[in-house]
Amino acid sequence: MPNQLTNNVFIRLSVLLLMVAMLAVSGCSRDKRDDDRGPEVLYEEAQRSLQNRNYGRAIEQYRRLTTLYPFGRHAEQSQLDMAYAYYQANQPERAITTLDRFIRTYPTHPNVDYAWYLKGLVHYEETMGFLRRMFPGQVVDRDQTSARQAFMDFQELIRRHPQSRYVADARQRMVFLRNVLAEHEIVVGEYYFRRGAYIAAINRAQYVIETYPQSPANINALDLMARAYTRLDLPELAADTREVLRHNYGDVDIEEEHESLWRRLWPFD
Repeated sequence: MPNQLTNNVFIRLSVLLLMVAMLAVSGCSRDKRDDDRGPEVLYEEAQRSLQNRNYGRAIEQYRRLTTLYPFGRHAEQSQLDMAYAYYQANQPERAITTLDRFIRTYPTHPNVDYAWYLKGLVHYEETMGFLRRMFPGQVVDRDQTSARQAFMDFQELIRRHPQSRYVADARQRMVFLRNVLAEHEIVVGEYYFRRGAYIAAINRAQYVIETYPQSPANINALDLMARAYTRLDLPELAADTREVLRHNYGDVDIEEEHESLWRRLWPFD
């Protein structure tokens, strides 16, 4: 009986090892077929997956291409296309990691301007998100780390590649991001005001005026300053601030300005 048990175990192990060997041979054969097809064919297949919006499949194909053929123009472009696939697949962290690696590795690549633009776009979409596009009034209430990073990415694109075809769109998005950042400071300032921290509210308002000149948020910044000065029993400063508000913006209806926040923030037609 023990001998029979030993034989059964031996047979099962032999079958298992045979299956592993067959899988290894199959993998080697597949690798060989891919090697035979070359990077051009592999890149075309990945491109078809990308165009068909099969982003997961495209990512696998680009990754495989860069593994088999780590050098050459197809490997370089595959990294950039893979980052776009990550972006479309809603994997922003992997997209940013891939783009950072591409920018470090190929700083003089003819499409590196697109890498900077796409990096800004990934952070921009993190700022917005689907729900924030549906409910735009909530965008200024959130943490603005992604907005600041997107602004810096677009800024770097413009600094490094002023002739890039992506500059015009980047500039528009920067206008929107600047307005969102300014409005966020007003939200924080109003928070301080409601809690009686009037000096802190004034400092936030002054920061908006100095950092984001000509931003729509300047209207609310001046209004916030005037109200805070009134609460601090500084009527002259309050009157001077209201005069600046009237001189620059006329008889603006502050409540109406709050209601039309999205119209004022959004720079696109």
